[in-house]
Amino acid sequence: MSSSISRVSSDADINAVVNLAGEIWRQHFTPIIGSAQVEYMLDRFQSFPAICSQMKSGAEYYLAAIDGRHVAYTGVVPDRSRGSMMISKIYVRLDARGAGVGSGLLDFIESACVTRKLDTLWLTVNRFNSGPVEWYRRNGFVIVDEVKKDIGGGYYMDDFIMEKRVVAAR
Repeated sequence: MSSSISRVSSDADINAVVNLAGEIWRQHFTPIIGSAQVEYMLDRFQSFPAICSQMKSGAEYYLAAIDGRHVAYTGVVPDRSRGSMMISKIYVRLDARGAGVGSGLLDFIESACVTRKLDTLWLTVNRFNSGPVEWYRRNGFVIVDEVKKDIGGGYYMDDFIMEKRVVAAR
């Protein structure tokens, strides 16, 4: 089994992210937030125009593949002024979970922090999304706050804010 992580840089790459997002979000989030909010969020945050806009504003997207097949993606937002990097998303296809893809993406992100001399990783995760909350805890993240954010359309994101300190090996 051969795995790889590549930076999203072409229209084809962005379309791959859009397709993965649609599949993963509909499968995973519909039971948590309902299909109407999933569709709203996909259109607002994970559509081709939304991803292009995020990338123009400094977000970086990466695709993970196993044997040449895209199975996951991540988005990060580095913030040099705060010495941090936000993980805006790590999403893995259902049929690839448990294969170490998420851990590989997290290792990749942590290495990027060390290389860029950023010392904190942070993210928001739906507070009712218990599997990922526990996964992040097992990977060294702690809950530092809670936030309920109005995202328009009558919808809210009800999230934990989690952080992890990243320290370069000495």
